[in-house]
Amino acid sequence: MPGRTRLLRWLVPALVAVAWLVIAGPLGSFSGKLGEVSENDSAAFLPDSAESTQVTELQRQFQTERRLPVILLWESEDGALGPATLEEAQQRVDDAVGIAEDADALVGAPSPAIPSEDGEAVQAVLPFDPDLGDTLGQVIGELRDLPALGGTTAYVTGPGAIFSDFAEGFSGIDGLLLLAAFGVVLVILLVVYRSPLLPLLVIGTAGMALVVSLAVAYFLAKQGWIDVNGQSQGIASILVVGAATDYGLLLVARYREELRRERSRYAAMRVALRQSWEPILASGGTVILGVLCLLFSDLGSNRGLGPVSAVCIAFAMLAALTFLPAVLVLFGRAAFWPFRPEYGEEHAHGRGWERISTSVGRRPGRYLLGSAGALVVLALFLPTFDSDGIPLSEAVRGGSESGAGQEAIARHYEAGAASPAVVITPADAWQDVAAAAADVEGVAEVAPFGGPQGGPPGAGGGAPVEVDGLVRLDATLDVAPDSEAAQSTVEELRTAVRDVDAGALVGGSSAQDLDTQETAARDLAVIVPLVLLVITVVLALLLRSIVAPLLLVATVALSTAATVGVSALVFEHLFRFPGSDPQVLLIGFVFLVALGIDYNIFLMTRAREESLRHGARDGVLRALAVTGGVITSAGLVLAATFGALTVLPLVILTQLGFLVGFGVLLDTFVVRTLLVPAAVHLIGDRVWWPSRLAKGPTEPEPERELERV
Repeated sequence: MPGRTRLLRWLVPALVAVAWLVIAGPLGSFSGKLGEVSENDSAAFLPDSAESTQVTELQRQFQTERRLPVILLWESEDGALGPATLEEAQQRVDDAVGIAEDADALVGAPSPAIPSEDGEAVQAVLPFDPDLGDTLGQVIGELRDLPALGGTTAYVTGPGAIFSDFAEGFSGIDGLLLLAAFGVVLVILLVVYRSPLLPLLVIGTAGMALVVSLAVAYFLAKQGWIDVNGQSQGIASILVVGAATDYGLLLVARYREELRRERSRYAAMRVALRQSWEPILASGGTVILGVLCLLFSDLGSNRGLGPVSAVCIAFAMLAALTFLPAVLVLFGRAAFWPFRPEYGEEHAHGRGWERISTSVGRRPGRYLLGSAGALVVLALFLPTFDSDGIPLSEAVRGGSESGAGQEAIARHYEAGAASPAVVITPADAWQDVAAAAADVEGVAEVAPFGGPQGGPPGAGGGAPVEVDGLVRLDATLDVAPDSEAAQSTVEELRTAVRDVDAGALVGGSSAQDLDTQETAARDLAVIVPLVLLVITVVLALLLRSIVAPLLLVATVALSTAATVGVSALVFEHLFRFPGSDPQVLLIGFVFLVALGIDYNIFLMTRAREESLRHGARDGVLRALAVTGGVITSAGLVLAATFGALTVLPLVILTQLGFLVGFGVLLDTFVVRTLLVPAAVHLIGDRVWWPSRLAKGPTEPEPERELERV
């Protein structure tokens, strides 16, 4: 019988580990396909109620194919372009048309080479199919490889090239991003554990969770049940690596602690799992419920991020509670080589954390006022956070050829000629609507759409096509279509045309950008209070208290406000970013609150355990001393993994990486270390009200030193 028991003790964890390997192996090929079902066009995520979406549907009645204009532009370096250069430019246009036709990219007739009025530039517009996928980037690359024209600077720009450059920014998600994330985690774990094997086991756990979760996300997106874009794919990858590592750190710390108390590694793991599963599940469950609040978003990109993130967190928890315990038991104390924990060995949790705990206990009021006051000062800069959006042409960090080309177009042509605002109006009022639209500041020209044949948008003749009592007008803007100025012009345009006829609608790419910003702002107003409410309820159920959850949510909300304030200063004055997107603020808030609560859960679940014997004041100080090292390591890992987002050359991911990374560090080193322990120490046992703990310790204090807690 003892031999059978020993066999089962070895066989069960071995089967668990092998099961993960067998499942993750075949799924690895599917996890790499998530990019194939990603949609990076922001217009595709707008709700059906958005005005620009309604216009897009109505445009189809005019039998026009959707077009993504690509502009070839040559700008003179030293004056007007001569006839020979213009003739050579037309030859380049013909070559470009040949390249596009070979790729089956065109959906209409391209324009000829059109010189500018000042004679210093020449351009041609090629109408591309917006559904080319990866082929778009390949064709854009070939166009940029065309031979140069002497004495000119060549650009491939326009909405198609801008979108291609933006999408290209996500190309490193499956390679560079994950390499950076795993690399930084490995370095931190090597420093923390000073062991060559243990970091590989923890990283292997994160890798298992990553492969399975992304494969599941791929199947969900393939069935059309969720929407995924490059942004959510990158965030989800980082999230699962950081979360799985954090949960692994918590389990490893408890396992190492128990190996010093138990002779048997199996007994040590039983105790470690029993003490770890509740905070891990509570932490992961809180994050899952927090991110699922994104399902209430009107933007499909945000709605898709919620389920993808929830799937990632679920598998991060599952891997940390199954695969990692299995391999740790199989390796036993050897996993910690060369610093193996031995039975009966005394171990202090770190004199530094004991000193911090003692200091907070001696002067809680000073620490509370100091930390809270510093956070309030930083939070005062929150209103300066610019969330009015980023032009797509400036969304690539360090600039792009398409962005520079857009600026060159504005120097010689009407900047919005390739992407006019589209006005759909009742036929009986179209002339008055056209006149009102032409009077709007920022509108260069208004032309009725004369049919699907001939020329770029806006080139219709004087007799408009009428479909079901509706007429289409193309309003050319004199500013770049992806700029903030274009969005302001669209707002004024909508007001002007509706003053003439309430049934007139304004769409187009600029209108889509405007609707995206307005929808994101609405999401922020709805989801922020919802997340706070959900997390408060979860904490109340977990801690069986009302006062403690309100305290924790208040501190994390203050920390988040301070983080946004610091980010506002850094983005504007240090990085010189052109602005930020409301989605950055929303996603950053959700992750900051959900992940910030994580560390407070780790602290307060241990504090509640200690309060049973020592009371709230001593309990929270003991919890701080015991959990200080592991929570700090977890915070560093999570901040570093989100910081890995900055390796991709996209402003929005760089901002999100800084926002979440800095916020996690602030929660780790200020909120969880100083603010919460000081507040709990001052409040005392009442922090657990209305549970029985509010009346004081309920168990006799054991006779052992703090180091053995």
